[in-house]
Amino acid sequence: MRILVVDDEPQITRVLRMSLQGSGYEVTLAKDGADALERFRAQPPDLIITDLAMPGMDGLQLTRAVRRAGETPIIVLSVREGEAMKIAALDEGADDYITKPFSMPELLARVRAQLRKSARTEPPAVRIAEGDFAIDTEMHTTEVRGAPVHLTPKEFDLLLFFARNPRRVLTHKTLLRAVWGRSGEDQPEYLRVLIAQLRRKLDPVEGARYIRSEPWIGYRFDPEGEELITS
Repeated sequence: MRILVVDDEPQITRVLRMSLQGSGYEVTLAKDGADALERFRAQPPDLIITDLAMPGMDGLQLTRAVRRAGETPIIVLSVREGEAMKIAALDEGADDYITKPFSMPELLARVRAQLRKSARTEPPAVRIAEGDFAIDTEMHTTEVRGAPVHLTPKEFDLLLFFARNPRRVLTHKTLLRAVWGRSGEDQPEYLRVLIAQLRRKLDPVEGARYIRSEPWIGYRFDPEGEELITS
């Protein structure tokens, strides 16, 4: 599997290259977005890891350009103070993010997760069975650990979007647009209420076991209800 690493800090690209190659990946390095886009077009990688703050074409512009070309998974690297740009990158189509400084085992786990997801090229299934969930998209039925859960149409739409994007960070804007269309983008209270309702129905004892909040950004859905990897 080929991975394109984009960062203007040589020490970071050096560490990433050594760790990724040690895990069996073929690695190509780019010093900025323009260099990365040229390499992407010459030989499309299986995944891109990119910094956001770079001179010239930054990571946000690169993400936008790559998304116009296809669905190559993108993991963005961000400093803690870069929340606005991180959210913008996710809205533009980045699949995940990791905050500097980061642990290499966590980054490698996120790389494996994105590569597994991108390998699934079949059309959307009528029945989604993953983790504790079984969802029938035609009958609009949901089961959690074998027990039926009765959802309103909007709750079902939100859960279905989560189920089709498991373990991926989804921004507030992305979720609002998916459930209510563009008219809902300026109504964040809609999403807060719907998330609370869905959490109560999915796991009334443990609360937000399946839907994890990403502060100031959005939510991440784990169909297995397991703790996500932390640094």
